[in-house]
Amino acid sequence: MDSGSNNGLGVCGLTAIEMAAMLATGEIAARELLAAHLERIEQVNPALNAIVTFTPELAAERAAAADEAHARGESLGLLHGLPVAHKDLALTAGVRTTMGSPLFADFVPDIDALVVERQREAGAVMVGKTNTPEFGAGSHTFNPVFGITRNPYNVAKTCGGSSGGAAVALAARMLPLCDGSDLGGSLRNPAAFCNIVGFRPSPGRVPSTSSMDAWFPLAVEGPMARTVADVAFFLQALAGPDDRSPVSNQESSEVFAGSLERDLRGVRVAWSPDAGGLPVDPAVRAATANVPDVLSGLGCEVVEAWPDLSDAPQVFQARRAWVFAVGFGSLLSEHGDQMKETLVWNIEKGLSMSIADYADACRRHTQLFAAVDDFMSPDGGFDYMACPTTQVPPFDVEVEYPTEIEGVEFETYIDWMRSCSDITVTTHPAISVPAGFTPDGLPVGLQLIGRHRADRSVLELAHAWEAATRHVDVLPTLP
Repeated sequence: MDSGSNNGLGVCGLTAIEMAAMLATGEIAARELLAAHLERIEQVNPALNAIVTFTPELAAERAAAADEAHARGESLGLLHGLPVAHKDLALTAGVRTTMGSPLFADFVPDIDALVVERQREAGAVMVGKTNTPEFGAGSHTFNPVFGITRNPYNVAKTCGGSSGGAAVALAARMLPLCDGSDLGGSLRNPAAFCNIVGFRPSPGRVPSTSSMDAWFPLAVEGPMARTVADVAFFLQALAGPDDRSPVSNQESSEVFAGSLERDLRGVRVAWSPDAGGLPVDPAVRAATANVPDVLSGLGCEVVEAWPDLSDAPQVFQARRAWVFAVGFGSLLSEHGDQMKETLVWNIEKGLSMSIADYADACRRHTQLFAAVDDFMSPDGGFDYMACPTTQVPPFDVEVEYPTEIEGVEFETYIDWMRSCSDITVTTHPAISVPAGFTPDGLPVGLQLIGRHRADRSVLELAHAWEAATRHVDVLPTLP
């Protein structure tokens, strides 16, 4: 690993905000910035497999349009000239969108997902698509279409998932910004495994028009970047209301503008080293042992406490199975033999679930939300919760998913992700920020959770943590 903010990477080592400033002043042209990133991609992507479908001609066209606009004294928008790539679950008009499935290996949609549309309209330069597990199922990025995406800190380890390709592209300095999505931890898990920042916003904060269930509260889309400030910057383009989404948050994206500096004195943080009693690998415990001291040093009042999330696994499994049945049930009967076993299991679980069981999960979900809302109420409750993002460090790429931690054996392929999926059920905004490293140099993340819809406040605490620790400066050792 290398420590430092640039390490000879040139413009590719800068933050998105710094790149945007250089583009705005004309210090660099969009075509030059694109060329630098394409060179970086050519250099390191073959060993990592993060970007899986390339659009160099489209990128050149959009970079040229950005430069032509600048020559006229105009800007294409907030993301003017910045190179990006989109998760291969997001529809991209005229560009292959495989969803990591052989069933869609040649699928070319004719529309953009809203998250893609907003980046295009803000002037971003699309260079391609990032790898994801089959239909985004599971926190280990591999699929039969493109294969495995590898962790840049150790190519023998997983990068996590399902936004794994995005996390690797960022960590390896192939791109400054990438979008992702999160159901059980898909923005947070790969961020933790790759030493970058992944933010799960409140449902509807980044609206979607292509959700399998438009009213589903657990699946969100959101930003990934290398710094918290870049995440806030990116959200100014991604967030904001849209009437095409029935759950769209109505608050303007301008709430994410301006400095994230904040006086944290007296802020109350509920800290749990094991996310409320979950099994946690000793290396993760050791890497996050200093969290209370660092937060206290920022002025926070840190208390070891956690809400009762004992119903979260049942709620998450039922809600997840439901949306898998909605989204993929029609494919199962004809194409089940072309789907991975865990995906088939999840779809079948949804199709076989009784309405009584689902109704019970919905009731429990409502009660759990009320309990967490009370735990974090402004009237004497906590402002934040904090815990390790993941219960394990990055594992070997040959392992499909962990089956036990600390001697606790798991029944399903998603049980090892409860430190993230339990928080998903609360629907509160949550971020993963770099928290340190294991003795063998593997990244570990800290998860910070805010009050209901208090997305900006999560970024403010995360920004202060980042400034105090600077784990973000430790780069992978790559060519």
